[in-house]
Amino acid sequence: MIRLNIPFTDERELEEISKVLSTGYLTQGPKTVEFEQLVADYIGCKYAFAMSSCTTALHLALVVLDIKPGDEVLVADFTFPATANVVVQLGATPVLVDINLETLTIDPEDMRRKITPRTRAVIPVDAFGCAADYDPILAIAAEHNLPVIEDAATAIGTKYYDRYCGNLSTMGCFSFHPRKVITTGEGGMITTNDAGLAERIKLLRSHGGVRTGAWFQYEEAGFNYRLSDVLGAIGVAQMKKLAWLVERKRQMANSLSERLSEIPGICIPSEPKWGGHIYQSYVILVDENINRDRVVEDMKAGGIETTLGTYALHDQPYYQRMFGYKPGQIVNSHAAFTRTITLPLYPQLSEADLDVIARTLKAVMVQS
Repeated sequence: MIRLNIPFTDERELEEISKVLSTGYLTQGPKTVEFEQLVADYIGCKYAFAMSSCTTALHLALVVLDIKPGDEVLVADFTFPATANVVVQLGATPVLVDINLETLTIDPEDMRRKITPRTRAVIPVDAFGCAADYDPILAIAAEHNLPVIEDAATAIGTKYYDRYCGNLSTMGCFSFHPRKVITTGEGGMITTNDAGLAERIKLLRSHGGVRTGAWFQYEEAGFNYRLSDVLGAIGVAQMKKLAWLVERKRQMANSLSERLSEIPGICIPSEPKWGGHIYQSYVILVDENINRDRVVEDMKAGGIETTLGTYALHDQPYYQRMFGYKPGQIVNSHAAFTRTITLPLYPQLSEADLDVIARTLKAVMVQS
């Protein structure tokens, strides 16, 4: 079985973890700080704060923007539920926005249409390592004085023209889940250039405490969203491989695309005009008349693990029950939810493996 994904680790992670274990200091500490600085330096931002997950990063980003019950937050509909769940958890309303089917990222014009007097923030999603189209997103947001939080969960190393994701807007949020380009097992990060927001993030990430001499004074009812030094150590080792990992995935994506280009019934991913797609996941779109779920099952029977792209939130029972969405209401997102397939793509795959993936998919599509 060719698995969907295997994180790329080697002796460097063990060396970094060993350094932490030898100190006896396992909670958030100097290795996490080193990891934060590596990320900040890489994407070119002033501040980076390691978090326990991208979900907690998104939640805290909304908290420091003072999002409250009754507020609306525009959210790309085609995304993992965490992107909108954090809005719900603050008592605010997620307003779901359609996507562009070519990039699978938020449609700026649909975003514009859905702004109301209650809109307080926008969360675009960089889908599968492809940056959203930020020039129009930021221009529209600026017209309405709206902060923009990049859900850059999949996009560490992705560029929008000549700037890195996570350094394009008010704040960026990364994930380091094992399916991402680099991983800490679990973990996330908030990045920003805003000194005031950075102070709030730093305070609220760790219980709202400020050290005064030998102990803390608690200024806020904060959260425990810290990342341990053990996981920070993994992050340090992973960041030192990031440039190679990005280049390797881009090369492999090109090789796989060449193999799949003549297969009928599918649309392969492509790089948008602003460039920078890093193919955190390699996601194809099957034709409308193809049963996507059957393709996934037939690929599994052929020894290839695949899965859907991600979810259309408006098609999920909770968002229908709580906010009145109907199945298929957000047209492009619904199409992506029902027609996308994620194929294996990670550094350990060989050219022979890519041949097998392509050959198996071709056989399955001929039968579909």
